[in-house]
Amino acid sequence: MKELGRISVELIPRSEDGLRDDLQIVKKNAPGVELINIPDLLRFDMRSWQGAAIAQEYFPAVMPHIRAIDVDLSQPLSMRPELRQSGITEVLVIEGDPPQDMSHKFYPTVTTDVISKFHQEMPEVKVYAGIDQYRGSMRQELYRIQRKLQAGAVGFFTQPFFDIRFMEMYADMLEGQNVYWGVSPVMSERSQSYWELKNNVIFPKGFQPTLEWSIEFSKKALKFAEERDANLYLMPIKSNLEAYLQGVLG
Repeated sequence: MKELGRISVELIPRSEDGLRDDLQIVKKNAPGVELINIPDLLRFDMRSWQGAAIAQEYFPAVMPHIRAIDVDLSQPLSMRPELRQSGITEVLVIEGDPPQDMSHKFYPTVTTDVISKFHQEMPEVKVYAGIDQYRGSMRQELYRIQRKLQAGAVGFFTQPFFDIRFMEMYADMLEGQNVYWGVSPVMSERSQSYWELKNNVIFPKGFQPTLEWSIEFSKKALKFAEERDANLYLMPIKSNLEAYLQGVLG
């Protein structure tokens, strides 16, 4: 069996104390985790790069998410001073959803623009981009992937998968690329409906919105990644972090 690539866990920075508690749980229950991803959620006061700086105290490899629509292309990258001060060398650039609070200013900036801007202003930073396997056809998504590679992306993080067969189809298309294959527990019928209605997910036959099903599928995804010397991206949204990590990686 091939050596496994990096395992990443996404932690939401709701507060400094909460983030530190989650980091301790990961440190204790998931010794194979090497990378912490921090999303940038406007409903919380802490920005992703601030959360990533805290995560560095526990894990050497951290990756804040950068929302493209928050970036003013006419100005220097606003987070550059803090990223350099923290020594953060990896970021994940995503499109970002418009804020619900319209007092927060946003811009018509797309991910390829921000990837290029990082290369110009912070060439020491490795820039990753997202893959959304649900927003259109595989051909359309492949075009977006190629555009992001041309802009300078070094790798990709997928949206969560819930079907190994679908992962295999994308693995054929993405052969040779540096990919973090995403998985996420779905813990309720309400959450299942969210994924179906907002993200166009079609769940496989036999799917159940339970911790047990999510753990078993994540273990299959881990094996999938091992067989391809690929990376795994765990997104434990609204689940018992300790129980989920122990079930998948324990």
